[in-house]
Amino acid sequence: MTSLESRLQPIIRHAYTHAPAVRALFDQVGLTPDDIRTLADLDRIPVTSKDRLAELQAAAPPFGGFLAVPLEHLRHIFLSPGPLYEAHGAHSAVVDSVRAALAIAGFGAGDIVLNTFGYHLIPTGLMFDETLREQGATVIPAGVGNAELQVKMMLDLGVTGYVGTPSWLMTLLQKAEERTPDLAQRLRLRKALVSAEPLPPAMRQVFVERYGLQVTNAYGTAELGFLAYNTEGGLAMRLLETSIIQVVNPETGQTVAPGETGEVVATTFDEVYPLIRLGTGDLAILVDPAPGRSRQSERAIILVGRVGDAVKVRGMFVHPNQLRYAVSQVPGVSRFQAIVTRPEYRDEFTLRVVAAAEADRQGLEQALHQAVQASCRVRLDRIEWVTPEVIDEKAGLILDRRTWT
Repeated sequence: MTSLESRLQPIIRHAYTHAPAVRALFDQVGLTPDDIRTLADLDRIPVTSKDRLAELQAAAPPFGGFLAVPLEHLRHIFLSPGPLYEAHGAHSAVVDSVRAALAIAGFGAGDIVLNTFGYHLIPTGLMFDETLREQGATVIPAGVGNAELQVKMMLDLGVTGYVGTPSWLMTLLQKAEERTPDLAQRLRLRKALVSAEPLPPAMRQVFVERYGLQVTNAYGTAELGFLAYNTEGGLAMRLLETSIIQVVNPETGQTVAPGETGEVVATTFDEVYPLIRLGTGDLAILVDPAPGRSRQSERAIILVGRVGDAVKVRGMFVHPNQLRYAVSQVPGVSRFQAIVTRPEYRDEFTLRVVAAAEADRQGLEQALHQAVQASCRVRLDRIEWVTPEVIDEKAGLILDRRTWT
């Protein structure tokens, strides 16, 4: 029995007993906790997609029946894109995964860390903050934005570690070079844990060769925490063992064979908010482990895309429904379409708009910027006024025109 299997049945029993949604999921297919004894048995449990989880939360707010403790026992309640409420207690599966990723990345006592993950509503910034301080590091809670100030702090305070998106790290380093002729002597940054968006090989190469950084690229979701990581470059990301990770056929929910493409599905060991077979919506190829080795930590995945039509922009998933809702709050828009590009190191988010004949474009533009940021939590870079024939509605509401080379 693997270490993951030894932890499987206790969390299944707990979730079935205390989380009504999990009991309903089992009853729906005629299962009991006694039926789930091995990792292979998990395939008998239906996958719950993020969209389905959002539906369940809407039908039975706030947690859709997945909360397994009284509400007053929670330490934090977050809200992630979807929108999805997330419950965190004294023990959190997300924190476990952050702790594991930081240890792999070499963070610890004595480090001064610039934490550029968001602290507002989403769990990432706060979870990193708490875990870094637990490990003896000093944290600068920079959050998102204000590059000039973050560069000043990075140099003045002798920052040794960075956590955040890779594109923001590149922005900071480029600005630091522009304002600091002796950057090589002043820069103390040595390690970076990046996540929330792809890390192109060319960008990693710049981090390593030009700036001398030790880079760990981590993959995960707000609900589940980190699932996999990469420290050496290349496409394959090694799996963590802080949750049970499967790659399954999106239509059947059955585990695919190594080398095949499937959806990443995870089961957490979280007694407060047990998520059993939550589908991430991410597509990946499972890399076959070395012969004779079956531990999850000896396996790897290669991420290849998304099951649905949500698009990640600067680390935040933007769902077409979110964008549709945002624009619907602004009278005067006849038609619209969003385009995501990446001309260099940063995602650019453009909204093409066909205005109604009587619309005040200046007022409309300001209102659209505010509505999109409020709903999607991603700032528009620009609004383009176009004629109706420019927008191909058959192509979708959000066009992803980025290339990752």
